[in-house]
Amino acid sequence: MPKEKDIDSHVNLLELFLDDPSHAHISSNEMARSLKQIHKNDEELFNAYLQKIPNEHLGDIALELPEKYLKDVLNELPAEDMVEVIEELDSDDATDLIQDIEDIDQEKADEILSSLDEENQEDIKILKRYGENQAGAHMQRELFSANYDEVIQDSIERFKQYKKENNIIDSHNVFIVGTFGKLMFTIPFQDLITFDFSKSYKEVLIEDEEHYKSQYVRDDEDIDDVAQFFKEHDLSVAPVVNYHGELIGRITSDDIYDVLQESATEQIYNLAGVDDEAEEEEKFFEAGRKRGTWLFINLFTAILASFVIQYFDETIQAFVALAVLMPIVASMGGNAGTQTLTVTVRRLALGDIELENAKETIKKEVLLALANGVVFAVVLGIVAYVWFSIPMLGVVIGLSMVINLFAAGFFGAVIPLILKRANIDPAVGSSVILTTVTDVVGFFSFLGLAKWLLIV
Repeated sequence: MPKEKDIDSHVNLLELFLDDPSHAHISSNEMARSLKQIHKNDEELFNAYLQKIPNEHLGDIALELPEKYLKDVLNELPAEDMVEVIEELDSDDATDLIQDIEDIDQEKADEILSSLDEENQEDIKILKRYGENQAGAHMQRELFSANYDEVIQDSIERFKQYKKENNIIDSHNVFIVGTFGKLMFTIPFQDLITFDFSKSYKEVLIEDEEHYKSQYVRDDEDIDDVAQFFKEHDLSVAPVVNYHGELIGRITSDDIYDVLQESATEQIYNLAGVDDEAEEEEKFFEAGRKRGTWLFINLFTAILASFVIQYFDETIQAFVALAVLMPIVASMGGNAGTQTLTVTVRRLALGDIELENAKETIKKEVLLALANGVVFAVVLGIVAYVWFSIPMLGVVIGLSMVINLFAAGFFGAVIPLILKRANIDPAVGSSVILTTVTDVVGFFSFLGLAKWLLIV
């Protein structure tokens, strides 16, 4: 019964949207989520709703669907409908959807692409040339520009015509270009309406050029650097230029938000040794294989820690209390290391840490870990003494706690920085390496000190 109620809520959401597709509070993500839930229970109903959703909205929804659901969309809708769906999207989204279709059915993707109008085909071909992490792959080709010598009134009339033809979905600025389409200035529309429309842009701007000088990004820049640029300058949109300084597109804050969300999701999954694509696509066996790979690596690191324990087996036999307390040292080191690792990886992802000033980060994390190590060394030393009535046992576990938390703080900061310098994603593998370090250091320091101080 609860399942039926849950499906009913998704059906109601879709019906509400179909009654009035302009419902601003119903996002494409919510629509996609409802379609997925319906698909799991009734594929025929899923297909029926695909036929009902207007093409102008279906593209945004399709972009939110994992591959296995998108396959059903392609099977259900003829190529001519998919052409209309893609032509309703901004160029960057249209390119993403075409590439998703290529991953599923290259032949159908080619058929759809060849059926688009020439302008859309050209835009998609241009955007597909860029690498996934380049700014150009995330830009929209749709924008409004005016020539430096153009009369403002003429450009406004042109803009009105573009809006009527729906060639510009959303625009906040007019980009001023000079010879050969080179970007010169960016003028917000809220400023434009205060200008004298009978004059040219050149006549108006010549007195205040510095104020409207464009803040732009290059098409070959790393998208993470572009996201940092947006953050530093609090931008809602930025023009994109090529090597020659020619205006070729724009990136909006929505695009940057999507990039940051994808990056954050990837970082979280990678820290856990989980493949984000396999999880998001809901591929059971693929997800299991990806997880298993990291678990297999972790198995070897666990065996390494076990060798350390075996090396001190006589010490453990002599003091059974060591076996009781030993997991506490490793656990505290692991948790402290994870805290440092998470903070460092996040700051690296946000661009708050540069490799040049990494010493300050390492110093801060080591001092924090040492401070906590001293506090918990005293607490655990007292607990061990009260528990087992062996004063030196409290000293051993206290010293071991300080050593392991120092190692956790140091390596938790250093490992992602080293991986970053080696051009390896610092989130991938860091946790496995760090766990090995804290386990080995924790066990070795605890059992080594016990052998030295307790076994006479």
